[in-house]
This record gives sequence, structure tokens and C-alpha cells, in this order.
Amino acid sequence: MKPLIRLFAAVFAAAFALMYLASYLNTSEGYTGENTLTVYNWGDYIDPELLTKFEEETGIKVIYQTFDSNEAMMTKITQGGTTFDVAVPSEYALSKMKDEGLLLPIDPVRLPNLEHINPRFLNLSFDPGNKYSVPYFWGTVGIIYNPDLLEEGKTFTSWNDLWDEKLENQILLVDGAREVMGMGLNSLGYSLNDRDEAHLQEAKAKLDTLTPNVKAIVGDEIKMLLANEEAAVGVVWSGDASEIMDENDKLDYVVPEEGSNLWFDNMVIPKTAHNIEGAHAFINFMLDPEVAAQNAEYVGYSTPNESALEFLPEEISGDKRFYPDPELTEKLEVYENLGKRMLSHYNELFLEFKMHRK
Repeated sequence: MKPLIRLFAAVFAAAFALMYLASYLNTSEGYTGENTLTVYNWGDYIDPELLTKFEEETGIKVIYQTFDSNEAMMTKITQGGTTFDVAVPSEYALSKMKDEGLLLPIDPVRLPNLEHINPRFLNLSFDPGNKYSVPYFWGTVGIIYNPDLLEEGKTFTSWNDLWDEKLENQILLVDGAREVMGMGLNSLGYSLNDRDEAHLQEAKAKLDTLTPNVKAIVGDEIKMLLANEEAAVGVVWSGDASEIMDENDKLDYVVPEEGSNLWFDNMVIPKTAHNIEGAHAFINFMLDPEVAAQNAEYVGYSTPNESALEFLPEEISGDKRFYPDPELTEKLEVYENLGKRMLSHYNELFLEFKMHRK
């Protein structure tokens, strides 16, 4: 009987180990269970202290994972395998995720702090009625420049100022088709979501004439290059401009008068989320004015939380470069989902522009 008893004991021990492992995965790794929450966000895009504070207040353990592009984020969520309870896509990615059925509706009843969001940042074209999203940060695309590297008194008010022949080999552009094509379209008075082929070709032809002034088309290194004064002018996102100016306070930033892109990153709940209650709790926590202010001060991007502004230092909340008046933001446009065919066309035109430089 002893061998049989030892066999039963071994089976029991193995079963207990499997039960323990399952419990551990459920509560510690963020795959299932109400005691964990898996958040999928851009790198360095939240104050880590706030994650600890949320855990302490709710008893929910946060598993925080990061991505470096909307495309990478969408691919991972589409493929499945890892469950994410909250994700933070940009507006065009959100629109695509919504169309592909990758999102769960937001329950506003569970988000009492939603009242703190400035109404002008709600009910936008990429998510009418905010059925699937809550704005997290927002910003613009504009021109950053170093007066010390330019002729005295040189400023920028228009996209067309970039075509000044005195700026030869002085401009850095972000490596983005929507941003660069949008700049070309806006400089002609067209929408940055324009689908008219004649307008697109006109914008491309005008961009080709900018070639002598373009020193390079670059990615994240644009921040380092501008801060280190490797170029006098850059076309960048406002969040990057803020970081660059923190490193080198000689630089200034402006949104051109013709208009530009108004971008949003947004909190959403993916369709495969397991902890829906916890997801709403996290989103509502991030909407608390003091939490939103702390997060905005840490990240350096503009918060859509109107009530949070009173908790921010005046040098941040009063900076019109990053918190422009409604008169300017009304001229700005969010990127629309152009569809695969038109987006590919934008990319082709942008690639032709890059090749024209060589």
C-alpha cells in the first residue's frame, strides 16, 4: 500500500502545484483576475509614482507594458496572447481599432471624473460621443527654432517661412508621412486630410522645392540634434518640442497660423480585457485633477483635464505654446483615418519626396 500512497501523494502534490501556479498567474501576471490590471502604453508616458498610488488605493496590482508605435500596439492586440485591460492609442489608430471591433465601449457612469475633461476635447471625429475612448494627452505639430543660429529677428508664423532660401541645410523634419505631407498641404491652404489628387500632387511638388533647406529627415534623434544645436529649425510634435526646450532653453516653438495637426493619445479598453471593472477604475483615477496634473508635469505633454490646470505651475499651464487659446486650436485638425489605399498613397508621395533629396 505504501507505494500506492506515495503515488497518490505525488499526484496530489502535482495538482496542488498546478493550482498554485494558476492562482499565481491570475493574480500576479495580469492575464486574468480582478486583482491585476495590465496597462499598455507608450514608453516613459506616465509618472511611475501614480502606478504605485493606484495600487495602494485600490489593491489592484498593475502590470505595465510599453510599445513604441501605434502599429506595434495594434499588431499585438490583434494577435492576442497577452491580455491588455487598458491601452493608449493615438486618434487614427483608435479609429482603426474601433472599425476592426478591437475595443469595448466605455461606461461613463463608472467615470465620474470625466466631468473634468475640457468639452472642446470631447466628441471629436475619430470617436463621436467618446463611446470608446477618453483623452489622455494632446498636442500639436509645429516649428521649433533656435534664434541664436538664425539671422537676427528671424521668427516663424507660417509654414511658408520654412521655404526661406536663407535656411539652406538648416531644417530637420520628423520622419512621418502625415506630418510632412500635412505641412505641405497646410502651406497651400488645404486640409491635412485632403484626398484631392491635384492638391496632393501640388503639395508634393512644393515639398520638393523645400529640399535645399532640409538637412535631414529623422526619427527620435531629432530631439538630441536640435538640443545640441546641430540644426537651427525643426518640424516636431509639441511634446518633443517641450523636451528639447527643457534641454536647451534657447529654442522656441510655434504653431503656424494656417493650422496644423491636433493630436490625441487616448485611454481605451481592448475587447479582450479581463478586468473591465479595474480598467474603468484606472481610467477614472487618471482623470482625477491632481493625478492628471502630476502626470502632465512629469511627462511634459498637454493635459486635456481642465480642472488639472489649477494644480500645475503657472509657467506650464500659462504657456500658450503648449496650451494655446481656442482661437488657434479651432484651426487645427485631427488626422482622419484615410483608409488603406489613400494612406498608402500619402506614404508613396512622402517616399518620393525623400528620394528627391538624394
